[in-house]
Amino acid sequence: MSRITLKRAHMPRKQTDYYEYRLTPDDPDAVEALLGLCSQLPFESFLEEDDALLAWAPASVEPRELERALSELTALIPFAWSVRRIEARNWNEVWESNFQPVVVRDFCGLRAPFHDPLPQVRHEIVIEPKMAFGTGHHETTWMMIDRMEALDFAGRQVLDYGCGTGVLAILAARLGAGKVTAVDIEEPAWESTLENSERNGVRDRIEAIHGTLEDVPAGPYDIILANINRNVILDSLAGLHERLSANGILLLSGILAEDEAIMQAAARTHHFRPVFRNQRNKWLCLEWRKS
Repeated sequence: MSRITLKRAHMPRKQTDYYEYRLTPDDPDAVEALLGLCSQLPFESFLEEDDALLAWAPASVEPRELERALSELTALIPFAWSVRRIEARNWNEVWESNFQPVVVRDFCGLRAPFHDPLPQVRHEIVIEPKMAFGTGHHETTWMMIDRMEALDFAGRQVLDYGCGTGVLAILAARLGAGKVTAVDIEEPAWESTLENSERNGVRDRIEAIHGTLEDVPAGPYDIILANINRNVILDSLAGLHERLSANGILLLSGILAEDEAIMQAAARTHHFRPVFRNQRNKWLCLEWRKS
């Protein structure tokens, strides 16, 4: 079954016909890079899956021109594609109808405003499911939330790197963090983090930034949360290490179990000490300490 990866998951917004392209790279790890290339084409929305990218273009776009551009991209990242036309529908209603509450034991629950409250959990987070970035349904987000219960956030400086809808930043604030900096390269994710932190009563403790790691203040941060993907994490490890306080914690997910050896080697190279590992289906959650 296909599964949303929660760093980019926004679906068409307009009530109009769309062409839905399924782009399947030869290398499943290239989905993120393929998204970056396709963002320059006249697609309105994307949804990452484990090994493919769904991309939606309005039916008003000339498909021959679009597919000519896709053909040119295959020289950079080899991929195959299929396409189908989807009739107009209310996409918000489609998304909301498929959005169900997420419960991480008795610790934390995520729900939409139209769901009943979750009295069985200690920390309830209400997220408006606007077809964007990180509703907690992916194994990686579940594991990040699960591990956060074991960490001491009281008074700590926290960075949520790749914040999505702000779920982890909001939880960190709820757990007593002194200040949380949340950053995402996607503008809709940044907007969602602002809205959801206000909705959950922690707006005064979360600074949301639209940008990259280079736009994030130097810190230092006691805890960095990074639920992104292997390639972004590997490219960012030097900058993350620099921003961590002495013996600071880097909590990672978005990593496939098959890439564990690569991550272990990267930890040694960048002077991190692994202290915790969890696996849920084929995904990993790793906790490293700054050496």
